[in-house]
Amino acid sequence: MTKDELSKALNYVNASRVDRTKMAKKIEAQPHLIPLLIEISTENNDPVSCKASWVLESIANQDLSYIYHYLDPFINSLSKLKLESSIRPASKICQLLIQHHFSKKLTSSNQILQKNHLNTISESAFDWLIGDHKVAPKAYSMTTLLLLGRKIEWIHSELQLILKQNYESGSAAYKARARKTLKILEKK
Repeated sequence: MTKDELSKALNYVNASRVDRTKMAKKIEAQPHLIPLLIEISTENNDPVSCKASWVLESIANQDLSYIYHYLDPFINSLSKLKLESSIRPASKICQLLIQHHFSKKLTSSNQILQKNHLNTISESAFDWLIGDHKVAPKAYSMTTLLLLGRKIEWIHSELQLILKQNYESGSAAYKARARKTLKILEKK
């Protein structure tokens, strides 16, 4: 399947979980298409780019190893995302990657993320947290940064500062997640 064929196939994907999962299964059967999926997600061509991001998230939810095989293209794509409907799935994938990285089940696969990957994910998470985004990417970013702060020393203090500064202007959902995060940070 070419990039154009994949883009056309993505046009038939809707927001339903069943539809996204069906397309994800097709991509999993042809994992060489994942870099094309990542590339389409960065083109900021609504709605196709968003659908590519949704499918990528569905793949990551099922099996992160597909993302690990194309980690550099995915990590490098983060700064190129502009559409909110593409940023939300990317922020969720980042959270999944970081949660796996800090998993108590220590395996060699936990150590796939290198320092440059962690730095890029932290930069993107901070951008999503302070940017004009909806609650979901901000919430995923809070979790991501909370975990990353275990390894990158300065993150917790910056995260705490940002959450306190933006607390009053945040939505009810933002405030709830920020309270939970701040409570954890204050225990440290």
